[in-house]
Amino acid sequence: MKVTIVGAGAVGASCAEYIAIKDFASEIVLLDIKEGVAEGKAMDLMQTATLNGFDSKITGSTNDYSKTAGSDVVVITSGIPRKPGMTREELIGINAGIVKDVSSKLIQHSPDTVMIVVSNPMDTMTYLVHKTTGLSKNKIIGMGGALDSARFKFRLSEALECAASDVDGMVIGGHSDTGMVPLTRMATRNSIPVSAFLSKERLEQVSEDTKVGGATLTKLLGTSAWYAPGAAVSSLVHAIACDQQKMFPCSVLLEGEYGLNDICIGVPVILGKNGIESIVEIELNDAEKAKIKESAEGVKKTNDLLKL
Repeated sequence: MKVTIVGAGAVGASCAEYIAIKDFASEIVLLDIKEGVAEGKAMDLMQTATLNGFDSKITGSTNDYSKTAGSDVVVITSGIPRKPGMTREELIGINAGIVKDVSSKLIQHSPDTVMIVVSNPMDTMTYLVHKTTGLSKNKIIGMGGALDSARFKFRLSEALECAASDVDGMVIGGHSDTGMVPLTRMATRNSIPVSAFLSKERLEQVSEDTKVGGATLTKLLGTSAWYAPGAAVSSLVHAIACDQQKMFPCSVLLEGEYGLNDICIGVPVILGKNGIESIVEIELNDAEKAKIKESAEGVKKTNDLLKL
């Protein structure tokens, strides 16, 4: 199993580290446009192999896409980072050009790969990859929902004052502060609805805190987060590489599912060796349907800014 990660910044390097530690990939390639950065981070990570007990081979390359040939999974993290006060939508002008260039070069060397898009605005960048690469729809995945759901579960465990492993929950919709739809009605603590433990007001606060999860960290750190995004990507790659048939909310191209068409937005999917094995349609109530429709309208407005 060969995995390529384009962008050796904080998210890309964290992703490579988590994949290596899980020790399921034979080869991990880090690629970056800045001279020496990918090579340096790859070497640094390889020097942890005996300490962390993994056998994956990590190599770095400066902008040489021939080194990515034959990748089973490729991850695009490249693009300018989100800065304080910057919306994801404001990133589109620069990042669209980067993602289009990167994805086309990756496909030249790995035409049958599964592509995971991390670059923001993530739903729109995933849509762009669909429109410009020719890959089948099951092989293009936007990471956002997996990260948003992890943040949702963190906030739930915080409110419940319990171990995070006790909690399950999911966020669907767009990967933006206004587009996320945390499914508080379906969230559970050891199979018991969290509404049995938390008031409606507290659950609403959990939902709002989840929606601004990225912005909260950006304000604190002065740049985008990297540990949780890297871990989210590694979980998706792991599910594909090991054919785990696991369910994650991911940004995928919808063609009628959830009443939506020609849009990439977060919904639950099953991930396995073919990428997206299936899209799972869950029964939403009227309020949740209204929220995902509103979220889709916001994503489509951003998509309209693409020069396709």
